[in-house]
Amino acid sequence: QVQLVESGGGLVQAGGSLRLSCQASGSIFRINVMGWYRQAPGKQRDLVATVTSGGSIAYGDSVKGRFTISRDNAKNTVYLKMDSLKPEDTAVYYCNGDIEHLYGSGHYWGQGTQVTVSS
Repeated sequence: QVQLVESGGGLVQAGGSLRLSCQASGSIFRINVMGWYRQAPGKQRDLVATVTSGGSIAYGDSVKGRFTISRDNAKNTVYLKMDSLKPEDTAVYYCNGDIEHLYGSGHYWGQGTQVTVSS
């Protein structure tokens, strides 16, 4: 019905940059909030950033000033530009969407993409 597919993860040195993308597909009427969360080994899943359909943005404290979230509503896609990456940013990054579709609505997750920052 609804699928979110992330791309763009990988290995980067500290201080480098990466750009993640997440595209939602399916019989979608509207996507309200889209966002990124991350989970490091042995830790809980934490908020990275969210953006509403109207463009309101929120960031987790640890990424403010370094990460930038954006979205293309026409493409049902959300992006995360990550600059000045630190080893502590290493985690699996998950895309999330609050989606209204042909068969109902709900919160949907992507499969995750690994980001590894080496020191």
